Amino acid sequence: MAQRIATEYVNASLQLTAEEMAGFVRFFEDQHIKQQVRVLENGNHEMVLEDDAGREEVRLTFERKQDLYVCALSCRIVHPRLTNAMRKAVSLFRGDAVVNRIYPHYTMIYHYAEGTVRKIVEIKNNESRVIFEFKDTVGQLEATFRVNDIEKEIEIVQVAINQLLDLRNQCSDRGQISLIDQRLAQHARALFLMEA
Repeated sequence: MAQRIATEYVNASLQLTAEEMAGFVRFFEDQHIKQQVRVLENGNHEMVLEDDAGREEVRLTFERKQDLYVCALSCRIVHPRLTNAMRKAVSLFRGDAVVNRIYPHYTMIYHYAEGTVRKIVEIKNNESRVIFEFKDTVGQLEATFRVNDIEKEIEIVQVAINQLLDLRNQCSDRGQISLIDQRLAQHARALFLMEA
């Protein structure tokens, strides 16, 4: 397997509540990543993550926006422990990100939405190829089955046809019967189109 050269986070973003922010700090402690957290005067948090050998660091600034801490991040990481911890953090804390995993002869681009990989694209020799794309097939099928507008329209037209047939059976005037027949023909065409 090819050795990864670096991982780039492009326009990564996290939105954390105060409770999630505390969990975010604990998460990196559990991953044995050195960290420094500073709380600034305006309530913003600055967090510096460092690999175990102190050779690489990532600086995260969380801006306080109402009840959320919002972080926008772009960085390049080389060392595996810090790289893996960041990948897990984006997933666990439902982040959005475009992540370039750079290898000697190709780049894999991962698109995260709410912590889930939605798309993976391989870039090799200046050509891109989609490796994976999330499709919510079950959700699409459920939405299709929930849409029953046509069934309701069909039911309305069928009720109207039944009422017109009852009216026709009670009517003796040829002019009225002709008008009823015209309306029945219109409803029959509409019903045919809806059922098709």
